[in-house]
Order: sequence, then C-alpha cells, then structure tokens
Amino acid sequence: MNGLRNFVDKIKPTFEKGGKLGFLHSTFDAFETFLFVPNTVTRRGAHVRDCVDLKRVMIMVVLALVPAMLFGVWNTGYQHSLAFGLDWGFWNIVLYGLAKVLPLYIVAYLVGLGIEFVSAQIQGHEVNEGYLVSGMLIPLIVPVDVPLWMLAIAVAFAVIIGKEVFGGTGMNIWNPALLTRAFLFFSYPSMMSGDTVWTGGVTRFMNEGVAFQAGNGLVDGFSGATPLANPTLANLEPQFMDMVLGTIPGSVGETSVIAILLGAALLIWTGVASWKIMVSSVVGGLAIGYLGYAVGATDLPGYYQLVMGGFLFGTVFMATDPVTSAQTECGKWIYGFLVGALAVTVRLWNPGYPEGMMLAILLMNTFAPLIDHYVIEGSIKRRAKKVKTA
Repeated sequence: MNGLRNFVDKIKPTFEKGGKLGFLHSTFDAFETFLFVPNTVTRRGAHVRDCVDLKRVMIMVVLALVPAMLFGVWNTGYQHSLAFGLDWGFWNIVLYGLAKVLPLYIVAYLVGLGIEFVSAQIQGHEVNEGYLVSGMLIPLIVPVDVPLWMLAIAVAFAVIIGKEVFGGTGMNIWNPALLTRAFLFFSYPSMMSGDTVWTGGVTRFMNEGVAFQAGNGLVDGFSGATPLANPTLANLEPQFMDMVLGTIPGSVGETSVIAILLGAALLIWTGVASWKIMVSSVVGGLAIGYLGYAVGATDLPGYYQLVMGGFLFGTVFMATDPVTSAQTECGKWIYGFLVGALAVTVRLWNPGYPEGMMLAILLMNTFAPLIDHYVIEGSIKRRAKKVKTA
C-alpha cells in the first residue's frame, strides 16, 4: 500500500492545475480519493472529524448489495437450467448467470461514470461518488436480457436529466436507479411488462410481473404466472419458502429475502441507512396488505406482500436513499409508511400494474421535502406554544 501511495504522490503534480495533464485533474482526484482517504479534512471549528467520507459511505451500500447480487447471478442460471431441464452443476449455473448479468454492469458503469467524469471535467468539479451505488443497483432491477443499447439510453437519461441538471450527487430529487427503471418501463413497455412467464431460446427475467420471454421461436420449455401476476393463496402458499429463499423467477437482485436482509443488517449496523424508514415501510405494507385481505381485495394475508416482487429490495436499498428520502426523524416514519402503503395499494387496486414499489418510491421522493417542511413547521409551532405557556 505504501508503494501505491508513493506512486500516486509521484505522478500527482502532472495532474495538478498547470501540469501537463491538468485538464484531467477531476479524473485523477476521483481515483485518488477512491483509493485513499482525502487529505482535505476539517481542522478547526465545531465539526465531527473522522476518516469517513462520502465514498466510504457509498462503498458500505455497495457491500450490502453484494449478497443480493451474488445470489441473483446464481438464480439467473438456476432458473434457466430448471426451465429447460438441464442437469447443470453449480459452476455452469454461475457462469451462465455471469454471462447474463456482467454485461449489464459493464454498460451501467461505463455510461454512468463516463457522463459523471465528463461533467466533472467540463465544470472543473470533483467527480461525484453517488453513482457507485446507482451503478450497482441498476442491473439488479432491470430485465436481465434488456438490450444493452436500451440500458445505455436509460442510464444516460437518469444521470443527465435526473441528476446532473440538478447539480449532481446530493442535489437530485429522484433516485437515479429508479429513474432508469422508470424510463425503460414507460419508453419500452413491451420489454418491461406482461403477465406470463415464458422460457425460450433467450431467457429473460423481469422486474415486475414477467419473468421470462420467449426467444428464437422456442416456447416449449416452461410457462406460468409470476407471484405478482397471479397472487392467490392457492398458487403462492406452496411457494412461500421459495420466495423467502429466492429460488423463483424474478429480477436479478429482488428474489431472495434472506440476501436482502443480510444487506439490511449491514446498513443498519453501520448506520448508513435509516432503520426507521425500513420499519415504517414494512408496517405500511402490512397495514394495507391486511386491510385488502379484510375487505376481500386479495386472499393473501398481508405478510405475503413483503416477500413478493421488489418490496423488500426497494424498502432496504432505495427508499432509504439519504438524498431523496425524508431528512427529519419524524418525517422518516411518515415517508417510510407511505412508501409501503402506496406500493401495496397499487398492487391490490391497480390490475394493470402488478408491482407498485417503483412508483411509490418515486412519488414519495417528490413529496419528501414537503413532509420535512410540515414536520419542521409543526415542531416550531409546538415550541412556540410552550414558550407562551411558560
């Protein structure tokens, strides 16, 4: 590590302003601060000083996503093997999954980080760190066989329109990963929606509703409905443990409850994500789930809503985004509850859209500042009343 530090220090003057490659200062700074803790720290005043910076916080989220990503890679290959009756071993399954998932990561990071670097160079700013997480999230919430050119366009839209125009990391209103998903959903609906599971020459996992699409004219392997497309107790009761384990068709990162909870435990333990938003979102989902069960909107008990689709994944990794979620402590409870409640409401009472987590989070991203505003106003009024009565 000392050797690497010495090498970086040696070439650093070349990239400083006035150096031969000074125009690449932002790019060099991005790599240096990724490898080492920045030396620009607060030296005086009433500030908390430690070795944690934004890159380290983002890396903790990336690490929390690793269990869901690794399981998703395996499950991609496993579902293909299962559907076609292939007697594949562990490594064949994993290699197939990697062949499907890795290109998504390559495109997501090349396009997203490329735009971030170009933007930073043009403006002379530091490279924002937020895309470390967005680039990890995007391949986990899109169809595994989405055309790479579509993914590139969606990522570019999310980074430029949803992030850079607002000022970059920390200034965006909506979660960039979900904007990528929403762009694909509304621009290419035939690739992102449907009700039937198909397996053909090309295997396709869907995020919300569809798991596979036929390809090359071969449609004899498997057909059926996903849990969200046919949510009845008779269909899902035998599959409950499969949904918990994650051995069901679905998007790459959203099928395994266990893998998601491992990530949630890391985020809560490190204090990176708000446990209040996670808990209140689950409470909101359960409340509406059991309300729908009581009035006959569904025959599924409320807890089934937690293990289907992208509910837990969205709750743990996207609703808790510190930039786009509520900032006040009371606001976090309100924000999380409404995310969970709206997601299940869309599921139960909107037959044209079997999954509601994406829309619920984007909608609450929009209203998060308003929630914080009224929480603060309410706190000010309560304090004013106490002063008057004192």
